[in-house]
Amino acid sequence: MNSTAQHHDAEGAKLGMWLFLFSELLLFGGLFVLFAVYLQRYPLQFAAGGRELSVAFGTVNTVLLLTSSMTVALALEALRRNRRRLCESLLGFTLLAALLFLVNKGFEWHAKFQHDLYPGSATLQQAPPGRDVFFGLYYLTTGLHGLHVIIGGVLLAWILALVRCDRINGASPTVLENGALYWHLVDIIWIFIFPLYYLLL
Repeated sequence: MNSTAQHHDAEGAKLGMWLFLFSELLLFGGLFVLFAVYLQRYPLQFAAGGRELSVAFGTVNTVLLLTSSMTVALALEALRRNRRRLCESLLGFTLLAALLFLVNKGFEWHAKFQHDLYPGSATLQQAPPGRDVFFGLYYLTTGLHGLHVIIGGVLLAWILALVRCDRINGASPTVLENGALYWHLVDIIWIFIFPLYYLLL
C-alpha cells in the first residue's frame, strides 16, 4: 500500500471516529437536557438528592480522569517520537487510572445502596416526588458513563498490546489517535456530570 492510500485510510478512520464521537455527544446531551427539564420541575428535590452524593468521591474520580486524559495525550506524543517504552508506560498509567475510577465508583454506588438510595427503594418511594427521578437519572447517567470507561479501557489495553508488538508505531499512530480521542470524550462527559450532580446547590 502506497503512502497516499495510507494517508486516505488514516483520514477516513479519523473522520469515522469524529462521527462516532458526535453520536455519543448527542446521547449524553439528551440525558443532560432531560436532567435540566426535571431540575426545573423539582429544584428542591434535586438539590436534596445532590447533597446525598459524596463530593469527595466525585472529586477523586475527576482528578483520575483528568490525569488519565493527560497521560494518554503524552502517550500519543511519545509514540509519534518513537519512544515506545515511554508510550507503553503512559498507557499503563492511563489504564490504572481507569481501573481506580471504576473501583471508586463501585464503592460510591455501594454506599448509596447501603443507605437505601436506589431506584425503587423504600426510602425513595416514601420521599417527595422528584427525589426518585434524581437518583434514577444519576444511576442511568453515571452507569452509562462507567460503561464507556470500561469500553475505553478495553480499547486502550488492545492498543497497548499492539504497541508492544510494534503493530502501532510513530509512522502509523492513527489507532492510538482515535483511542485517545475516545478517552478524551469520556473525560469531557464526566466534566459535565460532576458539577451537574455533585455540585448541585
